[in-house]
Amino acid sequence: LVDPSTSPSDVVFTGESPLDPSITMFFRAVICALALGVATAFTAPTRSAWTMSTNDLYQGSVATQTAVPGYGGALSRGCMRETAESTILVQGGSLRTWSYRSPLVEQVQVVLSTEGRPLDADIELWHGPDNTPCKMRVYVENGQLRPFSAVIDTPRGPNTVAIRNIGQIEFPFAADVYANDVEDPSEECIASSATIQGGALRTYPFDTLVDSVEVLLKTDGRPLNARIELLQGPNNNKEVIELYTEDGFDRPFFCILETPGSGNVVRIVNTAPVEFPMTAAVVPHSINENMGAGAVLGGDVVIGGDLGW
Repeated sequence: LVDPSTSPSDVVFTGESPLDPSITMFFRAVICALALGVATAFTAPTRSAWTMSTNDLYQGSVATQTAVPGYGGALSRGCMRETAESTILVQGGSLRTWSYRSPLVEQVQVVLSTEGRPLDADIELWHGPDNTPCKMRVYVENGQLRPFSAVIDTPRGPNTVAIRNIGQIEFPFAADVYANDVEDPSEECIASSATIQGGALRTYPFDTLVDSVEVLLKTDGRPLNARIELLQGPNNNKEVIELYTEDGFDRPFFCILETPGSGNVVRIVNTAPVEFPMTAAVVPHSINENMGAGAVLGGDVVIGGDLGW
């Protein structure tokens, strides 16, 4: 503080001048730090930041997704999960992948459904570069009435499940792949296996009360080539699965086919040569006990034109 009575000529400044070297160095350091921060903000990301799977790209949107509108048919049945948080909408002509790096994941279940439109998809299992030990072509006439559900064995990870919608852009479908609560074949299904020689076929008719059936295909270690058809009427294919597995013992095929209505027949064709037989089992999975509970003989049914007599 300066005494007011003191004249300006008597005031002596004892502090450092504005051009002191230490203050100059301080401001230079601040300017360099700001310049370094701006340069870092505009630096391109490294390669590791871009090496991510398709799951990583859609993890944020899938986590907040509660349901896919119009695709609830596959989630309301007993063989499906009751939640739709992991369901992804696959547009026509697009590809989605699910990667599992842990060797503890030995099986995954694939569920495909639509809002009532046809379903046409290619499903592949990738195990290493240019190695596809399992692949299938799936066609369903009505993906809401008959959703596709299959179990794919994934031993010795890492494995990647690739699903491609080979239909047109007007035919999207909902896809879900999960490794928890995977369906297993029943004891009846395992015990009822029968051999189908190469080039042969076998049919399995089912009653109207059967809502869904289990299909289990395997070999003794040889490749598995098969065609599974769900018929309703003469040569009326409601669902077709063309399957290839390089080792039918290490990677057997198990699926659940929805069979609503009457006159359902499952036809299995061994498309491999005669040197490659396989074993097949087709048994009911769920039965509707209340389908014929309200029927009354002679009630609403007119037999022989008796109306009006």
